[in-house]
Amino acid sequence: MDWNMLGEKIYAGVLGKIIGVYLGRPVEGWKYEDIQRTFGEINYYVHKQAGVPLIVADDDISGTFGFFRAMEDYGYAKDIRAKEIGETWLNYIIEDKTILWWGGLGRSTEHTAYLNLKNGVEAPFSGSIEKNGRDAAEQIGAQIFIEAFAMCYPGDPQKAVELVHQAASVSHDGMALAAARHLAALDSLAFFEKDINKLLDAAAEYIQDQRLSRIVDDVRNKCAKSNDWRVTREWLNQMYGYHLYPGTCHVAPNHAMVIASLLHGGNDFQKSVMIASSAGWDTDCNAGNVGALNGIRLGLEGIETGSDLRSEVADRLLVVSSDGGAVISDAVNEADKIVKAAKELQGIRKTEDKRRFSFSYAGARQGFMLCPYANSSPLFANISSSDGKNGLCINCNGLGKGIEAAVSTPTFVEFVPEETNYLSTASPTLYEGQTISSTVFVPQSGNLQAKIYIVYDKKGIFNTLGSDYQKLKTGKQNLSWHIPFLHGATIIRAGIMITSATRFSGSIYLLDMDWNNTPTKFEQSGILMKNIWDLFPRELQMWTSSAKNFSVDLVHTFCISHPEFNGLATIGTSDWTDYRVESVLYFGLHTETGLVLRCKGHRQYYGAGFKDGTAELFVMKHGQRIILMQQAFHYKTNKPYKVSFECREDNIRLTVDDTILLEKRDSTYKCGGCGFFVDQGTMLADGFTVETV
Repeated sequence: MDWNMLGEKIYAGVLGKIIGVYLGRPVEGWKYEDIQRTFGEINYYVHKQAGVPLIVADDDISGTFGFFRAMEDYGYAKDIRAKEIGETWLNYIIEDKTILWWGGLGRSTEHTAYLNLKNGVEAPFSGSIEKNGRDAAEQIGAQIFIEAFAMCYPGDPQKAVELVHQAASVSHDGMALAAARHLAALDSLAFFEKDINKLLDAAAEYIQDQRLSRIVDDVRNKCAKSNDWRVTREWLNQMYGYHLYPGTCHVAPNHAMVIASLLHGGNDFQKSVMIASSAGWDTDCNAGNVGALNGIRLGLEGIETGSDLRSEVADRLLVVSSDGGAVISDAVNEADKIVKAAKELQGIRKTEDKRRFSFSYAGARQGFMLCPYANSSPLFANISSSDGKNGLCINCNGLGKGIEAAVSTPTFVEFVPEETNYLSTASPTLYEGQTISSTVFVPQSGNLQAKIYIVYDKKGIFNTLGSDYQKLKTGKQNLSWHIPFLHGATIIRAGIMITSATRFSGSIYLLDMDWNNTPTKFEQSGILMKNIWDLFPRELQMWTSSAKNFSVDLVHTFCISHPEFNGLATIGTSDWTDYRVESVLYFGLHTETGLVLRCKGHRQYYGAGFKDGTAELFVMKHGQRIILMQQAFHYKTNKPYKVSFECREDNIRLTVDDTILLEKRDSTYKCGGCGFFVDQGTMLADGFTVETV
């Protein structure tokens, strides 16, 4: 296989997916008549007119790439089953907060499936008609989470369908499951077949639901007789509209609209996603499915044929889950994960380790744009997309003293009040005490200088801070900067800044940028509240909490409370490997509580726990606690205990008041974030420090 070609098509599929979602999301839930009256054809992003942000949390995106983490978590097993993917749901979903539409038991199909899983009902029974009834099981949803799984098997529709069947059956059954299988076959075949009618012919055998087969055939016949998508849409509403099906959002009209958008759009990427976004019903789901398939089928060239749908998006996406450090992502990053999985499934174990930002596909930006918080004007600088080889091109025009070209990429979510559909809970990807490195290329000599910088948020005030300027020479040059202590402030962007001692017009290329491993030291301490109503200050927004209540405190730094088993509040990323966490804990009313580290979601981590009369080390694996070591320990309530929890390679150590209490070797997890946990109760904590060991 030509993995360069396949990798680019996978990237185009991811990019097409998010473009479609962003086009359709602002009018999701609108009546068709209202869309037509307000916008007519949605050929470009209408988020501003609709009063919503462009890049926001969305189930189509978070579910697609969040649930796909099952592949990595289960070792890229070829025989992964619905049961394992269901456990992945439990690990990465935060109840009532992330990924899903929390519309209620029996109303939201995914919410219903989640509650089944939580209550011990294993997948695929969790999503079956037998368990939930046909009305719930056949709503839209199965097909919106499947593209990443389908792209694991380029040109092998049988295996793509089998894998997608396992993933989709966690929550859906019947026609909805058939629709997911159908799209899986189309996505897989599209790597090597461009003709949409040939694709539909070849994928027909994988539907296995006579009702859906009839719908697809009817749509194909109707589209063959009319060139007007609006005529087809009116016909679809009469034949297969919502009013003919039970539930809030049935799969039938939506899958029909996906097929109609593909047929009426032909080889015009923009037209196809325009139709899906303008036709009503579940617009972001439908446009996302259409965009993904046509991204694979038509490639980057097809996406770029019409209006520029890429620049404003700049690859940006959010994968909102319990792994807060992985929320800020981009199309290159998610495509690379799919490529790795596809190679692993082919038995290719040796894969290239890429830098965090390598711009490795043509046109990739990975979130980089002119920095909105620095003194960088479009009059003097702009960004040209990469060519997949030579990095991100920063074009300068009349750069000189007092003028800076600053480009940066997000490292944290910027919370916006208009975002209400899905909660964006996240942790930063970058922290004080980490080192940023980058490589730049200067084609022509001059008096250029460059520096790495960050934008950080300290109590609602945005500040820029960077290294000293370094003179640039012709050719490649490395830049590096260790971020100093910021008193626990939130870093929201990172990038490079360029200036010149004399007037300069020309281009500089950012070839790559990276940071990794644990901060030398990150610390939050003291009372974070500004007043008694300030329960969610900026510093707390850096934490990802599955605990029902996680807040600052009037007397202590943090309060974590949860009425059930396993409530967590975590911070950090999967880059963190060997480190120590320390906090002063106050034990109170709870079943068990303590510290966690190397978290990969909130059901996969190491824990140091304290319960009545016992201290223990345990590994949480797929929701089950496996005790590694324990001993008697009697604490007093409301008394401060300085607790340190450390991981160094395969050695796990718990220290209380500077005395080593427990120490054990285990190699289950090698990296991940850290924080607090509590079972059925409350714990208070003063300060939280992470530092490299």
